[in-house]
Amino acid sequence: MTATADEEAARFHELLKAFEGRPAAIAGRAKDPVNEPMIRHWCEAMGDTSPAYTGPDAIAPPTMLQAWTMGGLSGHSDRSCAYDQLLALLDGAGCTSVVATDCEQEYLRPLRPGDAVTFDAVIESVSARKTTKLGTGHFVTTRMDVRANGEPAGTHRFRILKYRPADTTAQPARPLPPKQAARRPRPVINRDNHGFWEGVRAHRLLIQRCSSCATLRFPWLPGCNACASPEWDTVEACGAGTVFSYVVMHHPPFPAFDPPYAVALVELAEGVRMIGNITGVPYDKVRIGMPVRLEFLRVDEDLELPVFRGSEG
Repeated sequence: MTATADEEAARFHELLKAFEGRPAAIAGRAKDPVNEPMIRHWCEAMGDTSPAYTGPDAIAPPTMLQAWTMGGLSGHSDRSCAYDQLLALLDGAGCTSVVATDCEQEYLRPLRPGDAVTFDAVIESVSARKTTKLGTGHFVTTRMDVRANGEPAGTHRFRILKYRPADTTAQPARPLPPKQAARRPRPVINRDNHGFWEGVRAHRLLIQRCSSCATLRFPWLPGCNACASPEWDTVEACGAGTVFSYVVMHHPPFPAFDPPYAVALVELAEGVRMIGNITGVPYDKVRIGMPVRLEFLRVDEDLELPVFRGSEG
């Protein structure tokens, strides 16, 4: 009797599940100890000026947890044969493409310059066959347990999708909904940021200011990330800014959006940064350092958004 496609898939998944619990890396060791230059480069790239990451009592930003364990272009010699075998099994089944989907981190103690980082990793789970817009495949989750000088420092879960690319030529793509019927996604408004959106409705861009140390912050947060005070008021942005960084969105197309278009990280004159669309110039004319000016764009009958108008001159 011939097995059905579902039965074949179930049997293949059993082969994959046999890898769960097996090591992905054993006795891994970071190529460098936690160090100040890497911390400085990270903070500059992220625009993070927290005083916690400088000075004699500096710690590393917690989100750098994975950075210390990366092997670089030469890779690590600590990866297990079980992980390679799992990937080879998926490759053999036609799941030759890979995309990282998400990660989760848990921090147990801060890392400090000079700490020696070691780690072990395990294949935590392999999903049943899943069909996505990219194609059909399996999600593989690994869990890395990170130690500093032998003490538990954090946990990093990393999830990838190994998949067989969808055959985009097999059938014509379904047409997108008519543009006039499409609506932009609604912003999530909660008790921490509703004041910002009230300002937008009044054509005012409001920035939080800590009542204790006067530090400005954006996006809106319930407390100050400089001194932890929960007390704050607001200042209104003057509207001037410059493009700090940007991306041009080409694909995939979404209803209510008309690619290609530029999305920028704008540094306001007040010193904080925010993300917004760039209008007034073609997407391929946007440049880092370009002066921009705040304006408000009504995208439908009940949604108005702050955007930034650039000038080619």
